[in-house]
Amino acid sequence: MNSVKKWIKPIAIVAVIAAVLILGGNYLNLQDRLVGALNWIKDLGPIGLAVFVLLYIIACIFFIPGSILTLGAGAIYGVTTGTILVSLSSTLGATAAFLVGRYFARRWVAKKIEGNDRFKSIDDAVAREGWKIVLLTRLSPVFSFNLLNYAYGLTKVPAREYIPASWIGMLPGTLMYVYLGSLAGDLASLGAESQSAPGPAQWAIRILAFLATVGVTFYVTKIGRKALSEKIDE
Repeated sequence: MNSVKKWIKPIAIVAVIAAVLILGGNYLNLQDRLVGALNWIKDLGPIGLAVFVLLYIIACIFFIPGSILTLGAGAIYGVTTGTILVSLSSTLGATAAFLVGRYFARRWVAKKIEGNDRFKSIDDAVAREGWKIVLLTRLSPVFSFNLLNYAYGLTKVPAREYIPASWIGMLPGTLMYVYLGSLAGDLASLGAESQSAPGPAQWAIRILAFLATVGVTFYVTKIGRKALSEKIDE
């Protein structure tokens, strides 16, 4: 019973944060609010991991940009844990939006993408190639991440193919953003105050590693874009 009560407060606070972001997005500084949420999650300890996942899923469903959350994961948890956490969160969020688009909001999604010839081409390609197109579009996004999640709900791709293809396709970009966030070591670059400054040698190693990560990401993206164009042309 105590363990249940332990979870109720964090989940309730996440729900309140999400409501504020959704209802007040036009009037509040969204980035500052997300950074504030990340600082709070950082202080929760192990429970913060689950709260982060929940907040990321909510962000995917309600079209809240996830880049700050991804960067924050790198700053709080480091590259390895941050990448695993964001990869899990983004995949669950993409899946949640996919299921909402397929079973609960088909008319709204259809209206959003109505008349979009680019999506029509992708829809036709998905009918032929299935998960391969999902994977390629994740490597080379042709829509906003959040809208694409919903749009795939209207296609014939089954969830069992959509989920792993999305997970693999999002990994390169996830790794790059998490690593960028980890360069701060804390939430300094996202609005928090830096507690320590790495020396020149550390910065040189970090910058070289980051450039290598960016290079690999763009190379994979370039391959994905080319393959996607070929599939659509076919």
